[in-house]
Amino acid sequence: MGHRILVINPNSSESCTRGIAESLRPLVMPGAPPFETVSLPGGPPAIVNWRDWYAVAEPLCRLVEAEPAAAYIIACVSDPGLEAVRMTTARPVFGPFRSAVASALARAERFGVIAFVDASKARQRRALQAMGAEDRLAASIALNLPMETLTEPLAARQALCDTARRLIDSGAEAVILGCAGMAGHRAAVEAAVGVPVIEPCQAAAMQALLAVAA
Repeated sequence: MGHRILVINPNSSESCTRGIAESLRPLVMPGAPPFETVSLPGGPPAIVNWRDWYAVAEPLCRLVEAEPAAAYIIACVSDPGLEAVRMTTARPVFGPFRSAVASALARAERFGVIAFVDASKARQRRALQAMGAEDRLAASIALNLPMETLTEPLAARQALCDTARRLIDSGAEAVILGCAGMAGHRAAVEAAVGVPVIEPCQAAAMQALLAVAA
């Protein structure tokens, strides 16, 4: 069990957890640690506000303490509990938003974020400030759609593409999908808008694989 990379969805949406697992399937490589994607028992339906964000920190810590793994990914694009979880284990712990920003900065001067809801922006801005990357954000635009709509194969697709185009019009040269529920749309949005579109759980997974290999 300790050889795996444990990917923890801190919300209780099973469709979101399935979408995350599916997005990581292309990254599975022979000889590399397998990804195991789980939901946080008792997690909220979505990480919508600061109360949700803080509420999952201790349960995440307890889960990590109980579940040995080579590395951990907190599969929510506001990185809830990241600092607390890092205090509970010597293994690498990755937040998808920070991982996505690092990937965006490697490919573009400025990037945009399609946020889950307007309340997500403050949490993501705090992470950008901690990374010293706030001035590289061209814009952040929230979809404000329910989680179950985002995880449908087509229901949110047009809204995602339209929002990505608005970000590009604002100066973004890469687009970050700002919610794990958007994971299944990455390739379609990238094909529609013609700039790199970064799925944060994939970005975190690649960094986790590199960390374990090193």
